[in-house]
Amino acid sequence: MVSPTHRENNPPAVQPSSSTLRRVITSAALGQFVEWYDFVIYAYSAVIIAKLFFPSEDPVAGVLAVFGVYAVGFLMRPLGGIVFGLLGDRMGRRQLLVIVIVTMGAATMGIGLLPTYGQVGVLAPLLLILCRMVQGFAAAGETVGSNAFVAEHAPTGQRGLYVAFTYSFSTVPSVAAALFVLFLTNTLGEATYNAWGWRIAFLIGGPMALIGLYIRMKVDESPVYEAARAARTADDQPPGRTPSTRPAVVRTIALAALASLAFYTLSGYFVTFLTTGANLSSSDALLSNGIALSISFMAFWVGGALSDRWGRKPVLFTAIWAVIVLYLPALWLASLGTFASALAGQLVIGMVFGVYWGVFGVTVIELFPTRNRLSGATISWNLAYTVFGGTAPLLATWLIDRTGSLVSPGIYMMVIAFIAFLCVRGMPETAGSNLLHEQDRSQPSASERL
Repeated sequence: MVSPTHRENNPPAVQPSSSTLRRVITSAALGQFVEWYDFVIYAYSAVIIAKLFFPSEDPVAGVLAVFGVYAVGFLMRPLGGIVFGLLGDRMGRRQLLVIVIVTMGAATMGIGLLPTYGQVGVLAPLLLILCRMVQGFAAAGETVGSNAFVAEHAPTGQRGLYVAFTYSFSTVPSVAAALFVLFLTNTLGEATYNAWGWRIAFLIGGPMALIGLYIRMKVDESPVYEAARAARTADDQPPGRTPSTRPAVVRTIALAALASLAFYTLSGYFVTFLTTGANLSSSDALLSNGIALSISFMAFWVGGALSDRWGRKPVLFTAIWAVIVLYLPALWLASLGTFASALAGQLVIGMVFGVYWGVFGVTVIELFPTRNRLSGATISWNLAYTVFGGTAPLLATWLIDRTGSLVSPGIYMMVIAFIAFLCVRGMPETAGSNLLHEQDRSQPSASERL
């Protein structure tokens, strides 16, 4: 159990009401869902988009072009992290999240309204690239912004659980998007879906964003941010410039490297791994992966709740070492080529990663002072997600091709997990800590300005 010395001894004067907290949690969960739905629905529509926007005699070349545009979204994330991180610290969490969800919804709906190559020629893929750039740019501000907004509203003793609950909705879109595309295909028929039905999956992003916008407009700014803003001085320092913030940047990058690699491996690559490497049928691969993601969805809550009771470090380090010890045998089990083995291997992976994600989300929020929490965490987070998450499927495929071993990506995962452990082993315990750090309550010292 967390030592009393870590408990918050100077909480914000105003605690949110239960109705306010419900709106905060609802808006954050919906925002997480919309962000990742908008990203994965593009991947699930890759084949039809390739035909309509990148016509080619070689269908493989068309699909590669589509995934090249998919990668553009990742390349925009560091820039989005810088812009939205700074805006979130200056304008407030609520205003940031309003801008993000409107931008993301507009970009996704825009893809559903685009003319095809056959209608406007080369302008069609250029407009598609622009929409993907806007999507990636906006996505950079949602996850950290939502997690911080929830953490700064949540009761101290349940902060981990509340953040984990809303963050867990990032795993739902992978399953929901697949089911929705399957529903549209079966309902409309393949010909109708290919002609115009695919647009529905993108157009629905607009109404979802409007619902999220309505809820966010009804939510107050976080009391922690308001208290920090009242004490803010004009000579704040950017993240990484002060002794207290630089370690938080390094630790966030290390933790986010493992989190992003794990997320895009399980949700973005594993189905391909099972169908091409383990020779599993597409339906069995999708079903087993969907079950594993559902288990990880609930494992988030376990990780968050346990971290509230036992502390962030014990749960975080246990999950990291579970990755180091269990991931390789679980990957080998999943590669055996049967539905049962694929499901069993993914269940182990989903549970371990779910617990890790559940404590990871709140930990990186607590590491930073409120005055530069969004800029520090968002920039670090998105840098790691671009480098490690964006390359996860490609690097896994390359490793298998070069080594001839289906479990070679598991060794890479273990190495990243061990490096993450080395980077964060000296991390302070943050469970029960005051989100208003000392820097938030006083003017920066002379040593901090150097």
